[in-house]
Amino acid sequence: MVKPLSALLGLFLISASSLCRAQVVAGLDNWFNRETSAKTGQPFHYLWNDSDDSGFSRWGEIITQKGARITTLNKPNCKTLAGIDIYIIVDPDSIAETPHPNYIMEDDIKNIVRWVKKGGVLVLMANDGKHCGLTYLNHLSAKFGFTFNNVMLHPVVNNQYDMGAFTQFSDHPLFLNLKKIYMKETSSLKISEKVQPVLTENEQVFIAECTYGKGFVLAITDPWIYNEYIDHNRLPADFENRKAAENLTNYLLLKARH
Repeated sequence: MVKPLSALLGLFLISASSLCRAQVVAGLDNWFNRETSAKTGQPFHYLWNDSDDSGFSRWGEIITQKGARITTLNKPNCKTLAGIDIYIIVDPDSIAETPHPNYIMEDDIKNIVRWVKKGGVLVLMANDGKHCGLTYLNHLSAKFGFTFNNVMLHPVVNNQYDMGAFTQFSDHPLFLNLKKIYMKETSSLKISEKVQPVLTENEQVFIAECTYGKGFVLAITDPWIYNEYIDHNRLPADFENRKAAENLTNYLLLKARH
């Protein structure tokens, strides 16, 4: 029996809707990280549309090439968070970077924690305390068992890139087929018993993860895969930050699809 056109149209719309929901959406914060360029007056620094050294445009390309969609978020609330699967917060502003920072406040924390608990994938990336508003970020991260320490580790002098090298890795999907990555001027993490360390060196934790309700949280102590250091414009050829960015993307997409 041939289905009426209206029924076929209904099936098509249902299928199209399912496909839309099946596409993972990665949302990048531009509320807590809201720096503007002194030259242009426009938002920049760790953003999808920033193609300079300071941007995340190359990581955004990796994400879209793997079939996901990228978007940029303003203040997190129930409506904005409902439209994404992965929420990436990088380098929240301090007063040194922005005259009037949007700090992570209690209502933001409640919205984000609720979203993670329901199944969201949260990624927190922080610089050292000199370049990041760690105090308010820690109000959020502590809900999941992480604290970013106010220290600067792996300082790099001029082009002595090996000062920022990591070469010892755990058996973890983030480090699949990796031998060397670059993370410069990092903080470190203090973690609770419910948190699993992922990257450590000399008893310091640099990457860690945990499950929270139905969701997942990954904390990284440096925004290490921005354009300046994702390829070899500056880094020597033996560093593998692009491969690391691909591994990270695969891992986050896997978590988001569970």
